[in-house]
Formats: sequence, structure tokens, C-alpha cells
Amino acid sequence: MKFDKKKLLLYAVTDRSWLGDESLVSQVEKAIKGGAVFVQLREKKLDREHFLQEAKEVGELCKKYKVPFVVNDDVEIALASGADGVHVGQSDMEAGDVRRKLGAEKIIGVSVQTVEQAVLAQERGADYLGAGAVFPTDSKMDACEVSHETLRQICEAVDIPVIAIGGINKDNVKELSGSGICGIAVISAIFAKEDIERAARELLCAAKELFDTGAASGR
Repeated sequence: MKFDKKKLLLYAVTDRSWLGDESLVSQVEKAIKGGAVFVQLREKKLDREHFLQEAKEVGELCKKYKVPFVVNDDVEIALASGADGVHVGQSDMEAGDVRRKLGAEKIIGVSVQTVEQAVLAQERGADYLGAGAVFPTDSKMDACEVSHETLRQICEAVDIPVIAIGGINKDNVKELSGSGICGIAVISAIFAKEDIERAARELLCAAKELFDTGAASGR
């Protein structure tokens, strides 16, 4: 599936750690209003019944705002909820198997840490790659760090869009200059903030400043 790289400029990954009295749907809506242009629903502990219900609700919200929506890891939930696609890690279902299950029209994202993983994911049908962690992060304790040189090499090795993830905030986005990425994926930099909409807006501005000047392309 081909889609506009601008749809990856600010990619929001959900985390219910900071819900408080709010619903996840209301937090996602705030993120979208602030400027998130892509949403990934990430649930590690929710039972399948509630996970599916949540996926349907978030999916409907994203459809309302015309924002692409994928489910992390779970192909069956993605299919049952009508999500636009799925994002898988290196320890999850391989991209080629995901493509066979989802069909040609769905979006498939793959997490990568090396050039070899990136090239293989592209060959197996990935539409975009999430490379990281590019900075230390508490959101994924098992995340391997990816150097900025490796990030640049990944971007140069593939033709599909690459987004950076891991420890990114509005203050360190500029450090990704010259890498070749087309967007940033964030978790706590949006959802851990008291004012989610404002946090998303500030991140979008920081990302636009980087990409509008061509500083991220490195070319």
C-alpha cells in the first residue's frame, strides 16, 4: 500500500499508563486534535474482549478524523476491528505472513534495529519502518538503542518511509537532522503530558521545523 509520507510526520503510540480518569479514546482524540496524523493502538495487558472493543472505538475515531490507524502486534484484532493495518516487532509475526493474512490493501509497519532487518522487512512487504530506540526510553524497557549513524544507514538502504521512535521529545527532535527519516513516533511525549493536545501540537511544530527545512533528509 502506498500512502503519503506526511501521514507519518507525527505518529502517536498509545499507552494506558497515564489514563487516570480519562478514556483512551478521549486521549487519542486530544492527540489527533493537536496534530497526530497516525495512530497505533498498543495494548500489552488488556484482555481480548476489551482490546477488540477498544480497537473498534479508536478505529471509528480515527476514521472520523481521516487518520490512519494500526494495531500493534495483533493481526487478528486488526482484522476483527477493521483497522487500517498492523505494526509488528522482530519477535512477532514476520511481515510476509502478516501480508498474506491482511491482504494487499492494509498497512504493515515493522520495527527494526539494523539495516539487515530493514531490507528484509521491505522485501517481505512492509509499507513503513519504525527504527529505534533512537534515544533512551522508559516506555519500552526491552528496546535496543539504534545509533544515529545506523538510523541514517537504514533510511539509505530502503525505499519505504522510515520513522524514528524511542525517547523522542520536542527538545531532541533536532538531533535527528540528516538521518533521512520522514516522521517521528512518540508515546510518553504525548500521552504522559497533562495537556495532551498541546504536547502533540508542540511536537508537530518541532517535526515540521525539521522536515520543512529538509534537515531530516540528509540528502
